[in-house]
Amino acid sequence: MRRLFYTDQHAIELPAGHKFPVTKYSKLRAVLAADGTFEFVPAPLAAREVIERVHEAEYVERFLSGTLPAQMMRRIGFPWSEGLVRRTLASVGGTLAATREAFDHGWGGTLAGGTHHAFRAEGAGFCVFNDIAVAVEWLRRELRLRRIAVVDCDVHQGDGTAQIFNGDEGVFTLSLHGRKNFPFRKQSSRLDIELEDGTGDDDYLAALRPALDAVFAFKPQFVYFQSGVDALAVDRLGRLALTHAGLKRRDELVLRSCRDHHVPVAITLGGGYSDPIKATVQAHATTFRTAYVIFDGAG
Repeated sequence: MRRLFYTDQHAIELPAGHKFPVTKYSKLRAVLAADGTFEFVPAPLAAREVIERVHEAEYVERFLSGTLPAQMMRRIGFPWSEGLVRRTLASVGGTLAATREAFDHGWGGTLAGGTHHAFRAEGAGFCVFNDIAVAVEWLRRELRLRRIAVVDCDVHQGDGTAQIFNGDEGVFTLSLHGRKNFPFRKQSSRLDIELEDGTGDDDYLAALRPALDAVFAFKPQFVYFQSGVDALAVDRLGRLALTHAGLKRRDELVLRSCRDHHVPVAITLGGGYSDPIKATVQAHATTFRTAYVIFDGAG
């Protein structure tokens, strides 16, 4: 059975009407548990010193202690709480655990993470710490990898990741996102593919294929797949027009490329804001099921 790491044991209380879909995490775990092919492991809490290899120590301390200015918490989008601290540390820890799993077994997954709007000294867009950036630095320090790629398919640009690794020759950042969507001030990834509102399956996949060619021409030793599903046509915040079949084909392209190039891949979640949330949960579940078939089955 393939291990997946989860964080929904750490509750965060949100005000009524809050747009963050906190229920999707436990619902996703329940849906995948019914398959009988995955083992679910509570994500460990990431160590502070590992996070501080990416994030400024003062920012880390002020978040952990609940002393960030109200304006900075508003930019993150959550009210501060001890539960939020635990869940944030688990989100980073889950990505680190999925990284180890992928390095040992070809792929790994966390039912959290993908918090790509977090910069070195501030968070934004429901992102406190940048779990993928922290994991990249862990790979460099602990496993001495020198070429790592981030394939970010969330409909919102991975601006924090792009800025953190801007000019870093050892990290290839790809962001495939909506041109007119949040964040409205874009950063520079190694490769940015900007899509117009209403982009559907065919045009999306036509843009993804050459982008993946560029990623693997870089010869990465490890790939992070930020597998946000907010490109769905029914997503409240996405503004693109992908179907479930189109998203599945996206997942297949990314994951088969990793397998065929013999590159380990760690899968994180990302955005997904469909109403009802069932469509988001279904799309996320398809990503992990697709990975299982491609790497552990006959896909």
